Amino acid sequence: MSIAFFITALIVVLVPGTGVVYTLATGLSSGRRASVAAAVGCTFGIVPAILASVFGLAALFHTSAVLFQTVKFAGVAYLLYLAWQVLKEHGTLSISAEPRAKRSTLAIVRDGFLLNILNPKLSVFFLAFLPQFVDPAAGHAVFQMLMLSGIFMLMTLVVFVIYGQFAALMRDRVFSSERAMAWMRRSVAMAFAGFGLKLALSRQ
Repeated sequence: MSIAFFITALIVVLVPGTGVVYTLATGLSSGRRASVAAAVGCTFGIVPAILASVFGLAALFHTSAVLFQTVKFAGVAYLLYLAWQVLKEHGTLSISAEPRAKRSTLAIVRDGFLLNILNPKLSVFFLAFLPQFVDPAAGHAVFQMLMLSGIFMLMTLVVFVIYGQFAALMRDRVFSSERAMAWMRRSVAMAFAGFGLKLALSRQ
């Protein structure tokens, strides 16, 4: 692994995206253990995109506009659904101090997984990202890409867990103020809606 790959991958992982927002929202709404489950789900949601890029399947998104648009708008609908869940007073992702039934760990992992596999831009990103760091002289290009992908996933998991733990630690401070809770709930919902709009306006 080169220093260039490590720095570039770290920047990509650190920049807040849908996975980060989902992990933060889960940490705020359900606590530390749930935030770890969210981080795991988002990390494993990268696997299909990585495999698509490694084995050239992501090229289908370039050649099939219908396939790209279908997956894209499924992702948009899911992001808007998550935004609504955050805004709802008793939604599964609602940020509230009042006790309510918690989601199962499996449901949290599932939602994080779906969040990433329903984003076709992720496959296209890896298709353009990974080959830049493959050394032709070393041979075994597929093995190199899989190794780099594994490192990227590990970095994603570690960073997302840290984000989630921080959010969980902030729960008491957020819940101590009704104004802070309202601000946080609207901010997270707007972030999901914004990502959905950005995805809807994106092109191949």
